[in-house]
Amino acid sequence: MQRKNEITFDDFLKVDIRIGTIVEAEPYPEARKPSIKMKIDFGDAIGIKKSSAQITVHYTPELLLGRKVMAVVNFPPRQIGKFMSEVLTLGFEDEDGAVVLASPDQGVPNGQPLM
Repeated sequence: MQRKNEITFDDFLKVDIRIGTIVEAEPYPEARKPSIKMKIDFGDAIGIKKSSAQITVHYTPELLLGRKVMAVVNFPPRQIGKFMSEVLTLGFEDEDGAVVLASPDQGVPNGQPLM
């Protein structure tokens, strides 16, 4: 994948990336590509938000419960089929193009922003 265009630091500061804990997860069979619907707890300031992600290669709903994930919390909600996604859960493609979730390797409180 090619490197994207340069942005300013001020542009980067506009993106609000936070840590949250997945508190609910279920298959989303109505999606065009296999997906999982999630509810993610971002703490008192942001609350619980919904997200959908194409992560079924590496994850099942059961494996996701209690997992810490990173998400963009200040994009406008986006309609994904019949589901309204409120945050963008972040991940990276592995060598085969399947998504691997971005998460911290140490304990971080829900709602903590990326520094």
